Amino acid sequence: MRPFTFVRAIDADQAVAGYAREPEWAMYLGGGTNLVDLMRLGVAEPGLLIDVTRLPYDRVEEAPGGGLRIGAAVRNSDLAADPAVRRDYPVLAAALLAGASGQLRNQATVGGNLLQRTRCGYFQDVTKPCNKRRSGSGCPAVEGDHRNLAILGHSEHCVATHPSDMAVALTALGATVHVRGRAGERIVPMPGLHRLPGDEPDRDTVLDPGDLITAVELPPLELAARSRYRKVRERASFAFALVSVAAALDAEDGAVRDCRIALGGVAHVPWRAEAAEEELRGGPATDDAFRAAADAELAAARPLRDNGYKVPLARELIVRTLAELRDGTGADASGGTP
Repeated sequence: MRPFTFVRAIDADQAVAGYAREPEWAMYLGGGTNLVDLMRLGVAEPGLLIDVTRLPYDRVEEAPGGGLRIGAAVRNSDLAADPAVRRDYPVLAAALLAGASGQLRNQATVGGNLLQRTRCGYFQDVTKPCNKRRSGSGCPAVEGDHRNLAILGHSEHCVATHPSDMAVALTALGATVHVRGRAGERIVPMPGLHRLPGDEPDRDTVLDPGDLITAVELPPLELAARSRYRKVRERASFAFALVSVAAALDAEDGAVRDCRIALGGVAHVPWRAEAAEEELRGGPATDDAFRAAADAELAAARPLRDNGYKVPLARELIVRTLAELRDGTGADASGGTP
């Protein structure tokens, strides 16, 4: 690691002002479960670390208009265990429990989870070119090892995937992210926080330098109580998604009244399956209809040489998850994963 200066912010204004003084070298430190790894690898080399873990954003509370307001410093394990989350947003509890190990969940924060970087091997290896680390250096994954990388929304400049399980659930739920920056406070919707790579793959989000996430707000969403997260991975635990699905379904008398679907492991962003949702609403709640909806979403897929398997995998995972929600079967929605 290169030498760096460490400071502990006492409030959000001090954190943002400290960042503004060293915009080229400053980074915020939350749980550090991703950032410290990147510093050890030489991928991240901040000259100034601003510790924001002591800021007063460590509570889960009812939002003024209903729903929940989750502080950015809330630990992942605490959020997964929160009674209101488990009762009203089980897809979020399940996604959190599907991510990393218990030890990492005890350390990781909500804000940091949203901003974690891709686990693409080329990004993490500083001896290799990577457009996410140095724009214009190339993306060797396009022709190289891309078996676990993107099939949707990628570009010639980057085929990496976003690693967060939690962000997939928040995208399905239509969460909003509260941000404090040099220009004041603003709210960023999900989807909308994370960016597709386009020709700027080094920009993961729409946040400006120095922007600090202070909270995530969940809307009062009745169908969220009937939600589930499913994740397919190469081993039973502590592995990133090959494909994951976060879904909520409101079906009555054999028809779909409303639904929410998002995919993980398939794109540079948590992917909201809007085409599938549109296909399903008002239609029959049958396996054939679920499969047609999945096909409508995956028609936009552009698999690479070695990751075409993700298309049928995503299709069947969507169908299975929706069928379980319709029938009330499968593992406990607060934590079950394949």
